Amino acid sequence: MINFQDKVSFIWSIAEILRGPFKKEDYGKVVLPMAVLRRFDCVLEETKEAVLTSYEQYKSLPQEARDEILNRVAKQSFNNVSKFDFKKLLSDADNIADNLRDYINGFSKTARDIIEYFDFDKQIEKMDRNDLLYLVVKNFSELDLHPEVVSNVEMGYIFEELIRRFSEDGEAGDHYTPREVIRLMVNLLFMEDDDILTKPGITQTLYDCCVGTGGMDSVAQEYLKELNPTAELEFFAQEINEESYAICKADILIKGQEAKNITFGNTLSNDNFPNEKFNYMITNPPYGVEWKPAENAVKKEYEEKGFNGRFGAGLPRISDGQLLFLQHLVSKMKPISEDEKGSRIAIIMNGSPLFTGDAGSGESQIRKYVIENDLVEAIVAMPEQLFYNTGISTYIWILTNNKNTLRKGKIQLVDGSGFYQKMRKSLGNKRNELSSEHINEIVRIYGDFKPGENSKIFDNEDFGYRKIVVERPLRLSFKVEEDRLKELYNQTAFKNLAVSKKKGEAKLLEIEAGKKLQEQIIEALREIDNKEYKNREEFSKLVKKVFKNKDILIGKPILKAILTALGEKDETADICVDSKGNPEPDADLRDTENVPLKEDIYEYFEREVKPHVPDAWIDESKTKVGYEIPFTKHFYKYTPLRSSEDIMKEVKELEERIMEKLKKVME
Repeated sequence: MINFQDKVSFIWSIAEILRGPFKKEDYGKVVLPMAVLRRFDCVLEETKEAVLTSYEQYKSLPQEARDEILNRVAKQSFNNVSKFDFKKLLSDADNIADNLRDYINGFSKTARDIIEYFDFDKQIEKMDRNDLLYLVVKNFSELDLHPEVVSNVEMGYIFEELIRRFSEDGEAGDHYTPREVIRLMVNLLFMEDDDILTKPGITQTLYDCCVGTGGMDSVAQEYLKELNPTAELEFFAQEINEESYAICKADILIKGQEAKNITFGNTLSNDNFPNEKFNYMITNPPYGVEWKPAENAVKKEYEEKGFNGRFGAGLPRISDGQLLFLQHLVSKMKPISEDEKGSRIAIIMNGSPLFTGDAGSGESQIRKYVIENDLVEAIVAMPEQLFYNTGISTYIWILTNNKNTLRKGKIQLVDGSGFYQKMRKSLGNKRNELSSEHINEIVRIYGDFKPGENSKIFDNEDFGYRKIVVERPLRLSFKVEEDRLKELYNQTAFKNLAVSKKKGEAKLLEIEAGKKLQEQIIEALREIDNKEYKNREEFSKLVKKVFKNKDILIGKPILKAILTALGEKDETADICVDSKGNPEPDADLRDTENVPLKEDIYEYFEREVKPHVPDAWIDESKTKVGYEIPFTKHFYKYTPLRSSEDIMKEVKELEERIMEKLKKVME
């Protein structure tokens, strides 16, 4: 491999020419499309004259037919019929802007569309206005980006490193996956299918729903060609960022793959492959990024299509869409048949999808769906500080709808967080990297499928639990005293007695009548002795009797308001019961317990709850099943605290050293 950093440094030096008229964060708007154009220019250089000659011969043909012929002449899946190339652009400095536009317009449609996604014409105008365009074109013309000099994989490195530099202050969710992480993902994705991938002339499909600049495809293609040179991997992808999309499509175009399979748009709101299923899927979705732009479309699909759509299992909170992308990929799995072996997915996410969301929440329901359908094969914890724009922990999820016999009903957790080496020079937040040895060791642990220090094997049910609601009875005592009578005026039903929706005189009369009734109720209650009543039913009958004797008619809402105002929680009082004689729950004493799926909830309740609160019961109507994967808990290693003697000894040694230094200063 070339030292791609040399190429990056050269391109960066060109970017520095833009300083002044362009802000640093806008360098990429010039440099990235110029790098793509120069790459195209180098690729087409050898056949340029032949294409121009053929163009004169076939220019009267419809464009589609003409492009098909010219592409064969160019030996590429695109061509350029402008008389200009980078060298010829420099021969006419006064008209370089118009000539550069002519050069861009000379590309066949697919290549021209790629450049349009950069919105480059504005930058051409700005560079020309500031006398920078000629200098930028001249510098890029000195850069050899021919595939024989810079391979497609290396070109991917160059683009991603440039993007990283242009977006060092980007959000954590806007990240590009380091190639060594992709290599690990690809190894895990393909490792169970060597019997398929080594078949002569086999063709498989790969899909990435958040493709970025296409790095995952490049590594996957590289892996497969090493494994089986006759194998083909047909790549499909979608990307929402215009610059990344354009770079990815340009890369695919130069590789000679199907550029039409690379599409633009929001995957969540607009699936560009609604009827497609894929053999393999690999992606790195944005972390902790709101899916609000796609909210209406996603909710509509969820409500109208359910499991016939992509999001039937549930919707996560609006602040993080990672599990939506996971569901999207699951919906693209091929069903198992005589001709199909199902699908495999590799998706890298942060820790949130493992545990965020209580039982019954969207996140928990999604985990429930993929685990109960036996789709999760394994989860691999990665080291921190692997990504350029974030240092957070990440996890590779491997899913399949065709587990091998040993893995059926099981989930493997692999702790790869300790497999890394420090980089000699940090790149943004990326301070750690995986060596080939680290990748091989993680893959070996994964493939062995044995419990050990860095590998734990669980049944699917081990991650499930029932969330039970534990109720305790409501106990109230009642007493008529002035403070409690004042509280009656805060009760809505009592307060509304002196409220009217009428107008004018009728309104005043109704309010006056209501106030009079309020006073009558208060006075009637004052006639009840001020002793404490510990039974709600007894006190309720007494209140009704007093009002009956006074000929005061009150409905249930007013009675409820009176009982609420005059009642207080009292553990020594009798249990309040409903009309059927069942105990009423006290909402303030309500609690929940998470009972593992493998355990009987009543045995758990008798053992863990009853000894502490004998009057408690389970409200079975509120029981929910939840799933979470407490990854770090299963690999926690206890570190004993240092003894106080050791700490004191160290403190004394430090004091002595400080005193020695002070003596030297004072001498």
